[in-house]
Amino acid sequence: MQTGKRIGIVGGGPGGLTLARVLATRGIDSTVFELDEHRLSRPQGGSLDLHEGSALLALRHAGLEAGFKVLARYDDQGDALYDHQGTLRFELGGDPSGGRPEIDREQLRTLLLDSLPPGTIQWGSKVRAVEPLPDGRYRVANERGSLGEFDLVVGADGAWSKVRPLVSGEEPRYTGVMFVELSIDDVDARHPDVAALIPRGKVSVVGDCLSLIAQRSSNAHVRVYLMFRVAEDWHRQGEVDLSSPERARAALKARFAGWAPSLLRFIDVSNDTIVPRPILALPVGHRWTHRPGVTLLGDAAHVMPPFSGEGVNMAMLDAAELALGLAEDSDWSRAVAAYEARMFVRAAEAAAGAMEGLDFVSEHALAHTLEHFEAIQRMAGAPHP
Repeated sequence: MQTGKRIGIVGGGPGGLTLARVLATRGIDSTVFELDEHRLSRPQGGSLDLHEGSALLALRHAGLEAGFKVLARYDDQGDALYDHQGTLRFELGGDPSGGRPEIDREQLRTLLLDSLPPGTIQWGSKVRAVEPLPDGRYRVANERGSLGEFDLVVGADGAWSKVRPLVSGEEPRYTGVMFVELSIDDVDARHPDVAALIPRGKVSVVGDCLSLIAQRSSNAHVRVYLMFRVAEDWHRQGEVDLSSPERARAALKARFAGWAPSLLRFIDVSNDTIVPRPILALPVGHRWTHRPGVTLLGDAAHVMPPFSGEGVNMAMLDAAELALGLAEDSDWSRAVAAYEARMFVRAAEAAAGAMEGLDFVSEHALAHTLEHFEAIQRMAGAPHP
């Protein structure tokens, strides 16, 4: 179904690529402007758990469910909770029939990229501005000039979206929680003591305003996230020297002083890639007045803390719903307004839950996390280990 209309998608993450793919399956061409110079320009991050009713539904609409199943790790859904002394406090087994299979972010991106028509992705496109035109269309521009003019521009470009200012004056705010991302290579062969703590899925460790999550990816790779409350510019204030991985690891271990040596091993054996990630959020319930010709999806619309695991799932569901609406209604402004109305409601609910997850880094974190695990167990009807 060729409409003669042009769609520009700013951002080639899972949300933007899902939108382009679902549109393509309905005969609608789009152009994706992606900052990366090529698909292997940078690491894409760790493992993602995709949920029924959101990301998995989007993959079905995209015709990619079979390809996903080849890559997905259905047995990596286990979760364990330790206190900072190294005592196992709760464990949820990895049920292969569970509804949240894991996939590496890079694998998901490749699956989506390989499904798109040639020429859909415009690599190395650093969008500087999206400008309204007198005829109701929008011009997408980089520092050298115009990248194209479009009937609809979709901002799928994350927390610091260049598209968002066209519909909203809100910007993400620091939540007070800092993540520091570490990586462990070939954990099973090189660090069996650490590997034993994460047989499948992920492990969470909770102390007093200090927490840690370690999560398996494919190929025996582990991503570790250290969490604590500091100023947003903490990593530039001198406490941690990121120019020296050895000194940085020592400073991070000092912050976690008093934790069991077995848990500090997650820091000891990490490689030299150490990345601070201030956790940002848009206000819960963020919404805007519909503006014809422009809209947002994913983090551009509703960036939230990552505790609920809803980020990629919400983005892919946004994309699928928007694409289906555009395919089914020739009045694109009406279709976009309907998509936005639905998205605002479910995004507000997800964001509220994600903000509650900030309690994972508080003095009451262990009690709250135990309650969370027990609630998951009750919903699953599983016996206590």
